[in-house]
Amino acid sequence: MSPTPRNLITDVPGLKVGNAHCEKTRSGVTALIPDKPAVASVAILGGAPGTRDVALLEPEQTVNAVDALVLSGGSAFGLDAGSGVQLRLAEHGKGFRVGSTFIPITPTAILFDLLNGGDKSWGRNPIYRELGIEAVDNATDNFELGTAGAGFGATTADLKGGLGSASFPLPRGGTIGALIAVNATGRTTIGDTPYFWAAPGEQNKEFGGLGWPAEMSGTDRTVQTKFTLRKIDLSPNTNTTIGVVATDLILTKSEAKRIATAAHDGYARALWPSHTPMDGDLLFVISTGKRKMQDPVFELLELGAYAAQTVSRAIARGVYCAQHFPGDTTPTWKAKHGSRKI
Repeated sequence: MSPTPRNLITDVPGLKVGNAHCEKTRSGVTALIPDKPAVASVAILGGAPGTRDVALLEPEQTVNAVDALVLSGGSAFGLDAGSGVQLRLAEHGKGFRVGSTFIPITPTAILFDLLNGGDKSWGRNPIYRELGIEAVDNATDNFELGTAGAGFGATTADLKGGLGSASFPLPRGGTIGALIAVNATGRTTIGDTPYFWAAPGEQNKEFGGLGWPAEMSGTDRTVQTKFTLRKIDLSPNTNTTIGVVATDLILTKSEAKRIATAAHDGYARALWPSHTPMDGDLLFVISTGKRKMQDPVFELLELGAYAAQTVSRAIARGVYCAQHFPGDTTPTWKAKHGSRKI
């Protein structure tokens, strides 16, 4: 089966995505906003996560639905983005009701992009709260990939990272989608070649259609990271790939948690290495709850498998779509490989 029409996470009915960025700072924010509060959970398999309000997504916790999920650059400073999204949604009358008060629930995850060449001299006023507000205002069915939103300042071991998305129509009805900000310690391509690790799952040449190489050398399998290739200090919180998997199938929080765990296989297929002690690799799962599963046991199994495949495709698209900006510290895939003879 081919991707759904836009090949974006917004092919899942009931979702919008808003991006905002600051070119001077080389950083940005992405907000995923459901039309109605939606069931969500999270799985964190990286060793250095940065988050806000994610504990409430565990199945045993009380709040059952969220009003937005937020991805941001800026390391810990970027957690302010969740506050900006929360403020704007409150102005729109959205949120969890406590007596006469409404509190928008906006779990947030961040990635580290502080060493990408941008001007981070914001003093006492980091930009992320305002970018969160702007991201809500920009929410739409169609949105930009690559150097956009939370992926604006992202990098990988040897290439610019970016914001990627993909979708897939489920065989028994319904849709799965992924939205990933790719800022990995490792590589998305096989060694120094243009071939993406995610190639086996590619749909309709969405990231170049190159497939895999006929053979791989020993060096292609060598673990190479930002620390070995670009001599960045080996320290926690300097990387992280974060994202969202969405479906219109009705899920409980426990089921969403299971899918979040299974979907991390997509990280392992698209990034080498992944889930390192220096990455905060995280995946949210959100259900807009518009379609009932007819065979819950088997459809949940399928959903986890297709979620992983869709995540891997979104990762490759994020890097493939990255755009060059003057002063970049790493090349884009298209600048490095776009004219290369295969």
